[in-house]
Amino acid sequence: MKTKAKILKEYILIFFGTVLLSMGVYFFKIPNGFVTGGVSGIGTVLGGIFSFLSPASWIALINIALLLIGFLLLGKDNGFKTVYCSLLFSLIIYVFEKITPLSIPLTDQPLLELIYAMLLTSIGSAIIFNCGASSGGTDIVALILKKFTSLNVGKALLIVDFAVASMSFFVYGVKIGMFSLLGLFAKAFLVDALIDTINSCKYFIAITDKAEEVADYIKGTLHHGATITDAVGSYTNNKKYMVHTVCKRLEAIKLKKEIKEIDPGSFIIVTTTSEIIGRGFRSV
Repeated sequence: MKTKAKILKEYILIFFGTVLLSMGVYFFKIPNGFVTGGVSGIGTVLGGIFSFLSPASWIALINIALLLIGFLLLGKDNGFKTVYCSLLFSLIIYVFEKITPLSIPLTDQPLLELIYAMLLTSIGSAIIFNCGASSGGTDIVALILKKFTSLNVGKALLIVDFAVASMSFFVYGVKIGMFSLLGLFAKAFLVDALIDTINSCKYFIAITDKAEEVADYIKGTLHHGATITDAVGSYTNNKKYMVHTVCKRLEAIKLKKEIKEIDPGSFIIVTTTSEIIGRGFRSV
């Protein structure tokens, strides 16, 4: 059961991620016509074709329409977080449009702006996904395709976003179309890499004579569990103990130092893992 403090933290992180996502879309994607999928891509295309509505207005209308369709076809499990994130995304884009209207790109370097667009939107999306939410939009279309076809969510989302990105060739020309497809594939890899980085933890194996003292520190100070197994050194033939535990990245620095202080002769193996499921870490 999540505490109120943890729920509040998640919504603050979703807000921060949505702000980054909105900045990448409004300041870099829309002015350049970069269409890398998603509702922001559809809004950018429609804003270029039907100029009586701005891209921000198209994004808001499409998000609301897809949320309604999602509730009708997918049910209430679509999630309150996604509704919150989707509407917040549309609102922030609209506010940016009113406060700092843009009609041309910030620079004359499209590759530089594509990099910033992908970094900001990827970091924002990774934070949002890590909190169990999404910005709605084509994620909902992908879920609908999954429900009524044999496609999985990943393939469905790629097909939808590829179709959206391909529109940029017809609306903005070959150059922007190629930039858009490059951005689409770059973002696909970048988001996964960022999520793995956010979730990364350390797995410790400490081979020591003082297993109980090491385990006491892990339990008493870091508030994590530990597993102790017997071991025999093949070189010395002496009996040893192996202490297994997992911890967050910042805790790993303290743990390495403490193990060496408890047993200077200990042997420590530390590996990085992108996800740990269990008490004190993540639930399924």
